[in-house]
Amino acid sequence: MILKASQRSGAVALANHLMNDRDNDHVEVIEVDGFMADDLHGAFKEAHAISKATRCKQFLFSVSLNPPEHAVVSDDDFRDAADRVANAVGLNDQPYAIVVHEKNGRRHAHAVWSRIDADELKAINLPHFKNKLRDVSRDLFLDHGWTLPDGLATYGNKSPLNFTLEEWQQAKRQNLDPREIKQVFQDAWSRSENQASFKNALEERGYFLAKGDRRGFVALDIDGNVHAIAKWTGVKTKDVTAKLGSPEDLPSVDESKSHIRSKVSDQMRHFIAKAKDRHATEMQPLREKVTSMVQAHRQERKALQQGQTKRWEDETKVRSSRLNGGLRGLLDKVTGKSRATRQQNEREALKAAKRDQQQRDFMVREQMKERQRLQERVNKMKVKHRAERQNLARDIVSILRPKLRPETVKQQQKNLGVQPVRPRRRDRGPSFTP
Repeated sequence: MILKASQRSGAVALANHLMNDRDNDHVEVIEVDGFMADDLHGAFKEAHAISKATRCKQFLFSVSLNPPEHAVVSDDDFRDAADRVANAVGLNDQPYAIVVHEKNGRRHAHAVWSRIDADELKAINLPHFKNKLRDVSRDLFLDHGWTLPDGLATYGNKSPLNFTLEEWQQAKRQNLDPREIKQVFQDAWSRSENQASFKNALEERGYFLAKGDRRGFVALDIDGNVHAIAKWTGVKTKDVTAKLGSPEDLPSVDESKSHIRSKVSDQMRHFIAKAKDRHATEMQPLREKVTSMVQAHRQERKALQQGQTKRWEDETKVRSSRLNGGLRGLLDKVTGKSRATRQQNEREALKAAKRDQQQRDFMVREQMKERQRLQERVNKMKVKHRAERQNLARDIVSILRPKLRPETVKQQQKNLGVQPVRPRRRDRGPSFTP
């Protein structure tokens, strides 16, 4: 499984994020060990309080455990992965917690350790933890029989689907998949040799190169959102400068926004809004099915938990009733009968705990299969909508880009259902009316 880790602070914020059941189908805390508290918020606050006796600011070590897309990983597998991580980085004796998330038919987990050694009252140093986790990740793929991704197989190829939180949030505000945006920029970068070819490649997909206020080269989409070239192409600023040269001849951000606003007609905006509304309408039934399924699965898990709790209490009473009190209990201790009874109770309790875990694992696997089948339908719809947006962007850009051949303009007008108005003078470009 892919492991992503960071040293961090923010105990309450992290606990709130990990317990967020609004953006996840299911959230379950499967382990809280080494803390006085038995809940996530209390545990992280406890780690924060102990860190006050040190100079350490980033007192937590947070790792996300991400199996392959179609793998259904059990709670024990996540516990095993967390143990490997702790042993690799030197946190095997530290308090930790594990939270499992399920969303869109996928199951992953978050493991968080306290970095503060309570006996020494100092933070445990974690040198080269990224390299160590890379090796752990590779071993997990091999041990589970999962196909190694290129990044782990070669130790060098970084996946283009790795994003920072800032990139994800910016794309999410636009209601677009960030993978779609990032691949546009990286594709344009890879097939360009200079500023002119890069500019044309971006414009083919609805982005316009401009001179940023502080970031050198930026690109604007048709809604005026600004994207830093270095960040979204995944290359260093000096490499951007080496290929593209100086941005001084490019329009500023304000000039580009003005240019886009003047070129994108109300009719084009109507096409965009209409496509978005239609996509939302087509997706709504699937969203409702997802919501209904999530609620049903939550009820099933709640019912199972309640049933197991009730059965455990009843079985505990039966086991407790085997131990006599008073003189008979004293006689049982002398004869060794009470010891044999306790050992029998322990064996039955362990067997019952394993039985309950197997039932929970079975329910999770069956629900995940059902959820994954529904998610495949959702993903197919997203692919269809993405292709339509790309086609629409190309049509819009054909009108936005200057000096197009007249026959090209007429063809694009025909595709969009727009009738041209004959220009009054030869030096005027074509105008458009719906």
